[in-house]
Amino acid sequence: MKKTLILAALALAAHSFGAQAQNYPSHSVRAVLPYSVGSGPDAVTRMIGEQLTAAWKQPFIVENKPGANGWLAIGEVKRSAPDGYSVAIVDNTHMTLQPHLYSKMPFDPLRDFTAVAPIYTTHFFIVVSANSPWNTVSDLLDAARRKQGQLTYGSWGMGSVAHIGSTLLQQKTGTAMTHVPFKELPQLYTAVANGEVDWAFGTAATVQNLYQAKRVKLLALAAPSRLALYPDVPTVAQAGGPGDFELKTWVAAFAPKGTPPEVVQRLNGAITAALAAPAVRERFLTFGFDPWAGEASAVTRAQETDSAHFAQIVKQAKISLD
Repeated sequence: MKKTLILAALALAAHSFGAQAQNYPSHSVRAVLPYSVGSGPDAVTRMIGEQLTAAWKQPFIVENKPGANGWLAIGEVKRSAPDGYSVAIVDNTHMTLQPHLYSKMPFDPLRDFTAVAPIYTTHFFIVVSANSPWNTVSDLLDAARRKQGQLTYGSWGMGSVAHIGSTLLQQKTGTAMTHVPFKELPQLYTAVANGEVDWAFGTAATVQNLYQAKRVKLLALAAPSRLALYPDVPTVAQAGGPGDFELKTWVAAFAPKGTPPEVVQRLNGAITAALAAPAVRERFLTFGFDPWAGEASAVTRAQETDSAHFAQIVKQAKISLD
């Protein structure tokens, strides 16, 4: 009798989840972002949201909750019901790097969240002032070796991808440079353009205006191949740097753990279809973003790979933000 009741309960739950997925979404869906309004991730999320609203005939609402290392936005979604109506749009800093920088966090990326869909990736340029004497990565590294500890590099904060990527470059090249963290991205790249710091990592979205104004130079792209939007900018390897050096960030959608798989699949399919829309792909191109469409499992694999990669860098450099 007990076994029969258990089987009946399981069958009822499966039927309920199936019905929920079939009717999903029956009302508005919200995406909570740790990014400011007008930022690259915000802009493309709103573009995707327009596609989803049209397809679903239900509103897709974007909520911006920047601050506190992204934990305000992530915590909001963590506390939400696992029903697919609240998703977090976050990047690999939050889901793979931060766990190695803090001994205590208000969430566990793997325990508290389910990957829903990949959205995009973007690689970083090595950026210097237009007046810099260096024209290649080799020039920069030669100067760093001659003046150990004297060259400066900027980032948007301790423990940022730019900070960790710069640390990795030093580890791979046997150089030592001084980190100068900034609170805001505009301050950072203005300082690079003015020669107040020697160099920094930056994406196309963050430095394209200064580059077009000829206030900065892009020495190289930290990627296996050149970016179509910047065909004249070599890779780090082509510019005299380490042959295997790569630095990128990715953005993906996550739902609270326990969200029914059928709902996750519907969300994934809708986001994947949105990424294929010409208007969305054109918008991505303006930011230098590479659309990253695929199954949720692709995000999980990226989490595992990046987590192991960042763990090694952070451990060797003995970086802690506690």
